[in-house]
Amino acid sequence: MQKPIVYDAPRPEPRALTAEALQSEIIEKLTYSVGKDPIVARPHDWLKATILAVRDRVIDQWMESSRQTWRTSHKRVYYLSLEFLIGRLMRDAMSNIGLMEPVQQALKNLKVDLGDLISLEPDAALGNGGLGRLAACFLESMSSIGIPAYGYGIRYAHGLFRQEMSEGWQVELPEDWLAHGNPWEFERRESAYEIGFGGHVEPITEPDGSLRHEWRPSEHLLAVAFDTPIVGWRGARVNTLRLWSAQPIDPILLDRFNSGDHIGALEESAKAEAITRVLYPADSTPAGQALRLRQEFFFSSASLQDIVRRHLQQYGDLGSLADKVAIQLNDTHPAISVAELMRILMDQHGLKWAQAWTLTRGVFGYTNHTLLPEALESWPVALLERLLPRHMQIIYSINAEVLTEARERAGFNDRQIASISLIDEHGTRRVRMGQLAFVGSHSINGVSALHTELMKQTVFSDLHRLYPERINNKTNGVTPRRWLMQCNPRLTKLITERIGPDFLDDIEKLTALDAHADDPIFQQQFAAVKRANKEALALLIKQRMNVVVSPDAMFDVQIKRIHEYKRQLLNIIEAVALYSAIRAHPEKAWVPRVKVFAGKAAPGYWNAKLIIKLINDVARVINGDPAVRGLLKVVFLPNYNVSLAETIIPAADLSEQISTAGMEASGTGNMKFALNGALTIGTLDGANVEMLEQVGDKNMVIFGLTAQQVADKRGRSEVPRSVIDNSPTLKDALESIASGVFSPDDPNRYRDLVGGLYDHDWFMVARDFDAYAAAQRKVDAIWSDPRRWWAMAIRNTAHMGWFSSDRTIRQYAEDIWNVPVART
Repeated sequence: MQKPIVYDAPRPEPRALTAEALQSEIIEKLTYSVGKDPIVARPHDWLKATILAVRDRVIDQWMESSRQTWRTSHKRVYYLSLEFLIGRLMRDAMSNIGLMEPVQQALKNLKVDLGDLISLEPDAALGNGGLGRLAACFLESMSSIGIPAYGYGIRYAHGLFRQEMSEGWQVELPEDWLAHGNPWEFERRESAYEIGFGGHVEPITEPDGSLRHEWRPSEHLLAVAFDTPIVGWRGARVNTLRLWSAQPIDPILLDRFNSGDHIGALEESAKAEAITRVLYPADSTPAGQALRLRQEFFFSSASLQDIVRRHLQQYGDLGSLADKVAIQLNDTHPAISVAELMRILMDQHGLKWAQAWTLTRGVFGYTNHTLLPEALESWPVALLERLLPRHMQIIYSINAEVLTEARERAGFNDRQIASISLIDEHGTRRVRMGQLAFVGSHSINGVSALHTELMKQTVFSDLHRLYPERINNKTNGVTPRRWLMQCNPRLTKLITERIGPDFLDDIEKLTALDAHADDPIFQQQFAAVKRANKEALALLIKQRMNVVVSPDAMFDVQIKRIHEYKRQLLNIIEAVALYSAIRAHPEKAWVPRVKVFAGKAAPGYWNAKLIIKLINDVARVINGDPAVRGLLKVVFLPNYNVSLAETIIPAADLSEQISTAGMEASGTGNMKFALNGALTIGTLDGANVEMLEQVGDKNMVIFGLTAQQVADKRGRSEVPRSVIDNSPTLKDALESIASGVFSPDDPNRYRDLVGGLYDHDWFMVARDFDAYAAAQRKVDAIWSDPRRWWAMAIRNTAHMGWFSSDRTIRQYAEDIWNVPVART
C-alpha cells in the first residue's frame, strides 16, 4: 500500500481571475506554450492560449476537489459510458467558474473576439446522441452539486463519423477532432493497465484444496488514461472524465521489422489502436462484432482496474468496496463489467464467490435506455468463449445461481426460466447483456416514468417478478448551464431582469416566470429574444446550405438521430401534404414555416439513410417551387453535433417529439427545446408524459396513439392499407413520393419505403398521420394568435426547471448511490 497523501505539501498560489491577469497570462501562453508572437498569431493560436489560461484556473479547483475527497473519504461515483458527448469545453468552463466577462475583456484588449474563438474549438467526437449527451450533463451536474465522481469512457481518435451530403445522400467521413491535439486533456502514463484477450483458463489447486482459476490471455495491450476536468457551476467542484486510449505493449516488434517483415511488425500496433479508432464500428460482420466487444471489454476492464487500485490505495482492503464505490452502467455497453469485477475480485484478490458476488451487486447500478430488442445487446457465446474465456465461465456460474434461485425460491416455470436466462438458447446461442447487467446490479432504473413501467411489463418482466425491489425510475434531465445560460444568453439575461438571478443557482425557481406569461410587455421581450436567435440560425442556414429563410416564419424543428421509430418520415410526409395543399389553395392564409431537420443515420441503416435522402429531395423541390411563395421551406443541416444544437434549439418555435408511443425511453431534446421557449408537438411517449404534467395540456400539442394502443394494434397484426385508403391527404402524399415526383432521376427510389407503410407500418406512421396533420393545423391556429403563442412559450420555459439533470442526479445519489449532495 502506498504512503498516504501529504496534504500540506507546497502548492502554487491560485491564479487571479481579473481581466488584467488573464490578458498577461494569455500573452505568456501564446509566447511560451504556443510559440507565437502576437503579431503573427492566428485565431487558432489565440484559442489555444486562451484555453491554457482558463485551464490553469480550472486546475486550481480540480486539485482542491481531489484533496477534499481524499481528506473526507467520501464515497465516489464512477459513471461508465461508451459515449460522452461533451461538446466544446471552453465556454462551459468559463461560464461555470465566472470567467466569461474577464476573458472577454482581456481578449478585447488584445483586439481578439471571444465569440470567434469559441466557434473555432472542435467538438469532441465522443458520442452519437442522447445517450452520450446525457452522460455529459450528468458529469457536469455531479460537479455542480458536489458529488466526487469520475466518468470513464474511450478516447476515440475519430469517434462518430463526420456527416456530409453528396446529392442528398449521407456520406460518412472520419471526424478528426484530435488532429491538432486537445489542450484540455492530460495523459496519465502512470495510469496504464494491461488488457488481455483470448488465451485459455488454467485451473490451479491451492494448498487448502480449493480451486482457483488463472486466465492466461494470448493477446495483450495497454489502456492509457487521458484526463479532462469537468467543471461544476460556480466551481463548486471539478471532477474528472477519464478516457482510455489503446496502445500496443510493444509498438514495433523490432526483430521482425529488421528481418524485413515490416507489415507484420506493425500489425500488433494497428490491432491495438483499432479499438479506440471509431465509435460504434459496424457490427454486421463477425469481425465488426468482435471489435465492438473488444471495445466494451477494453474500457470496462481498464476502468475497473483503476477503481480497485484507487480504493486499495486509500482504504487498503476490498471489504469496504460497496461502502465507498458506486458504479453506474450507462446502458448495456459496459455490462461485461459485472463478470470482469468478479474476475478481479476472485482471481486477482482471492475473494470467495459469495463475497465477490455480494460486493459486485453492491457497487453496480444499471441504467436501461431502450426497449428496442436490437439495442439490448447480445453476443454469440462462441465469440465470448474465444475472446474472454474466463468471463464466459463466470457468466455461466452467475446464470446457474440466478436460475437456481428462480426455480427454487420463486417457482419459475420453463418459460420464465428461458426468459431470465443470461443465455439465449433460440438459434445461435447468445449472451444477453441486459440480463447480465440486471442480475449483477442492486438497482435498475428506467429514464422516464412511462419507460420504467414498460420495462417492468416487457423486456424485464420476469426478472422484475424475481427481483421486484430493483427497478426504479429516474427521469432524465439536462444541465441548464449549457442548455439555457450558455446557449441562450439573451433569454437568460431577460429572465434575470424579470425575476432576479436566484434561478441561476436553483433552476426550479423558473416557475416565477409563470406569473409574467400574460404580460404583453414581457411577451414582446421574449419574442424579440426568439427573433434574434432565429436570425442567427437563418444566417447559418444561408452560409451552410445557401437557402434563404425568413425569421418571421415558424421554425419547426426535428433534430435527433435518424431512426424509423423517431418518425422523421411522418414529419416529411406531412410536409409533402402541406406543400400540395399550399399549391392547391393559394387563397388561404397559410402560416409560413421553415422545417429544420438534422441528425445522423447509422452507416448500415439503409432506411434511415433513405429518409435523409427523401428529406433532401423534398427540400430541393419545395424550396425551388415559386408557387409556394416562400410559405414553406425544408432544410436538412448536416453533421449534427452539440455546437449545432446550441444554435438551433434557442431558435426553435416548434419542437417535434413525435416518436411512436412506447419506443422513446425518455428524450432530452424535448426538455432543451421547451426550456428555451419552444412549444412541443408530440406523442405521449418518453418524458413527454411528465412534461405534460409539468407544463399542462394547454401548453403542449399532443396527438396520436398511446403506448397501449400501439401494442394492441401490433398484437392484432392489422394491415394499415385501409387506413391509407381512407385518408385522401395521406394517400396523395404517399403516391407522389412513391411515383417519383421528388426523385425524377430514380422514380422507384422510395417505392419500397412507402410500400412498407401499406404492408405493416410497424412504427404507426400511417395510423398516426391524420392525427398529426390535425395537430399541425392546431399549431397554425395558435401561431396566428401571438398573445396565446407567447404565453404558452413562456409557460414552457417556466415549468422546465424540474427537468434539470441536477434533480436527476440528486435522485440517483439518494436512491441508488447513497452519497451526500450539496443543497441549494
